Amino acid sequence: MFRLAIQMVGHRVTALIAVACAVLGGAALITGTGVLAESGLRSHLPAGRLAGASVVVAADQEFHPPGDLPLALPERRRVAAQLVGELGRLPGVTASVGDIGFPAALVDAHGRVVASSSGDPQVSGHGWSSTKLLATGAQVTGSAPTSSGEVAVDSATAAAAGIKQGDRVQVVVNSRPATAYRVSAVVNAPGAGVYFADKTAVEISGLAGHSGRVDLVGLRTEPGAEERVAAEVRTKLKGTGLLTVTGAERGDTAAPGAGASRSLLVLLAGSLSGIVLLITGFVMASALAVAIGGQRRDLALMRAVGATPKQIRRLAAAQSTVVAAVAVAPGVGLGYLLAGEFRGLLADRGVIPPELPLTFSPLPALAAVVLMLLAVQVSARCSAWRTSRMPATEAVAESRSEPRDPSRARTRIGVAVMVVATVMSALPLFSRTVIGATATSLAGIIGAIGLALAGPALVRGVGGAAARVTRSGASAPTWLAMANLRAYALRNAGIVSTLAMAVVFVLTYTLTQTTVLAATAQDTSTGTLAQLRLSAPGLGGLPVDTLAAVRKTAGVQAAAPVGTTTVVWEYQQFGDPAADSGSATVLTPDAAGVLDLDVRDGSLSRLSGRTVAVSSDVARTRSATVGHTVNLVLGDGTRVAAKVVAVYGRGLGFGAVVLSHDLAAGHTTTALDQSLLIRTDGSAKARQNLTTLAAARPGLTLGPANSPSTGGLTGGLEDAPPEVWINLATIVVLLVYLLLSIANKLVAATAQRRVELGALRLNGTTPRQIRAMMRREAAMTAATALTTALLLSAIPLALLGQAFLGHPWPAGPVWLLPGLAATVTGIAFLTIELPTRQALRTSPAEAIRAQ
Repeated sequence: MFRLAIQMVGHRVTALIAVACAVLGGAALITGTGVLAESGLRSHLPAGRLAGASVVVAADQEFHPPGDLPLALPERRRVAAQLVGELGRLPGVTASVGDIGFPAALVDAHGRVVASSSGDPQVSGHGWSSTKLLATGAQVTGSAPTSSGEVAVDSATAAAAGIKQGDRVQVVVNSRPATAYRVSAVVNAPGAGVYFADKTAVEISGLAGHSGRVDLVGLRTEPGAEERVAAEVRTKLKGTGLLTVTGAERGDTAAPGAGASRSLLVLLAGSLSGIVLLITGFVMASALAVAIGGQRRDLALMRAVGATPKQIRRLAAAQSTVVAAVAVAPGVGLGYLLAGEFRGLLADRGVIPPELPLTFSPLPALAAVVLMLLAVQVSARCSAWRTSRMPATEAVAESRSEPRDPSRARTRIGVAVMVVATVMSALPLFSRTVIGATATSLAGIIGAIGLALAGPALVRGVGGAAARVTRSGASAPTWLAMANLRAYALRNAGIVSTLAMAVVFVLTYTLTQTTVLAATAQDTSTGTLAQLRLSAPGLGGLPVDTLAAVRKTAGVQAAAPVGTTTVVWEYQQFGDPAADSGSATVLTPDAAGVLDLDVRDGSLSRLSGRTVAVSSDVARTRSATVGHTVNLVLGDGTRVAAKVVAVYGRGLGFGAVVLSHDLAAGHTTTALDQSLLIRTDGSAKARQNLTTLAAARPGLTLGPANSPSTGGLTGGLEDAPPEVWINLATIVVLLVYLLLSIANKLVAATAQRRVELGALRLNGTTPRQIRAMMRREAAMTAATALTTALLLSAIPLALLGQAFLGHPWPAGPVWLLPGLAATVTGIAFLTIELPTRQALRTSPAEAIRAQ
């Protein structure tokens, strides 16, 4: 059987190239998605400034809901300082250090803040004892800071600030005014940060009143004692919830946000996997249907000479598996490269740290191989099912034609699938959230699958109508084209549905993203009463006296601090516990002067103490109306029960939850405000006064309240939010895969018509007439695909626009549809025209004899 399959592959190379391309692209997409998922679960940041620590003890920066993946907690959770002494007394421990991190930034001679080499200004400052955790061999030029007026800096930061050991430098520490310090030492270690005397570090870090807490505990051990010490520490800390890590995991403890980056990779891979599998399966089944359909005569003759139905299906699956086995290996390799490029995009857009590596292992490749070979086996057997089950004589008779009537069961299932997709597309009307919007793109793809099932009946109906219209007065090529469209409905339906899938995917996926962005920008723009935003990104937060200074500035009518954090909402869903993690805005009762969240019940003026405001969507779905108490887990893992004091309508622009400033206090990495929203009288003088204020204070940045990065696409593609780039890259990759598969499928389908074209030429049809016939077929195919794609996309996109924007059309680039139409039409014409010209170079008799 295997030898026969190899021989058949050699005679059907053109048709099986489409299968090979489908397998290669599918393996690449599945492997790339698998690498992202595995990296999110197993990759770790470099140890960095903790490279010298053999064992690190830190709090768990993840929340573990029952029966689900862990959720990242990006705010620093601290541990008891008494562990420093207790763990330092264990056998084999040579040094035990309690590390603390706090905002610290150098100011150069020009008054500019020097970017921290550690990458996060919120935790750039440390006590000198933390240098014991640096990698062995780190050189120190100078001496340790011993007084409150001395600091040590890493060599990269010193070079950027233009200072050396013995110089004096201005340092902004934990929101305090810039103060002059003497540089007592320069530490030659990458990303080390700024070091203070240990006592000074505790005082200026804000932990003076909480001296019983440190960020983490690092242990240095005797050579060869690392594992033994780690085991003893784990035994000692069992049941406390603290983590004891060694090796590659140490780097994650230095950056509390590392878990959030890894979780994002897992979520991203999960969101991509559904679409990737749907499209890959669709393309695979479509390509195999064409390839097996071109072999119906061979399979029918085998039935005639005694092959059993099971043998026919095994033969079809075997030859397809041979082709898949050849194509899957380069596809897997391409998938690893694709994952690397995608990681680079995420790092460039600031979605993940540039230092976070990908984890490469055979698991994604193995998953891709198993899934692709399984898909090939199932699709090939299904494609050969009808021929294998027919009586031998009937199979031979039908090998040159198609069934007279499309399968009624298949048509009904296809119609049912399209109805289900239409019903699914109504979800945004009931849930004006990002999750609700995803139903639109899924509904489009599922509708395209339904079209593939109901396609033969649709194409036959279109062909029959076109044939009746062109029955009299039409040219011979036109009449032949319409007759072929109707007679070979199954073949043409496969081409139409694949083209429609490409159009539906791009339209629904792209316009869903742009519509959600437009609605978010609309919420943010309408709800932001302030004109200006004051922030201090290089300082790790705003100095504490900034708010008072801004309010005293002439022309300022209102100012309020605004921040963001992460919360986990625990609730009941269908009687079972559920947890949802998301970003939360942090506001004070004064926020009503700078923001209008469209409050529908309650008041933001009551947002103090243990209170929250929630969006109307989650208030409805989670029974969190005003007066109810909700259970939240704050960004540092603290569980709180908060009272709902307001319900607002602009959840897209401001998130599902708003925390009171009092509730978030003490539960963030720093206690500093991230930004101030400022409403002025609108005069140029007021803006000038604020500009002068910002210029006089190092590190302050004044900009528009609605920056391009928070308001959508108004600032151009370069200023677009990271999710726009992610979705754009996803669309481009999947579209290229679809278009290449479509092109190969059309080439294969056209090449298989050599006998048909040869018979036409023997009957007197000229090559010019044949080319004209094929062009008309291409035009009808493209027109049918575009029309059905628009019909499948219209209802979901209209419902999305109505739900999110208040009118029944989506937001997006106007050139998208014409561009898609031109692309689809061009591919249809080129991939039919070129094989047709190639086929016409062979004499009719030779073409028929070759079969």
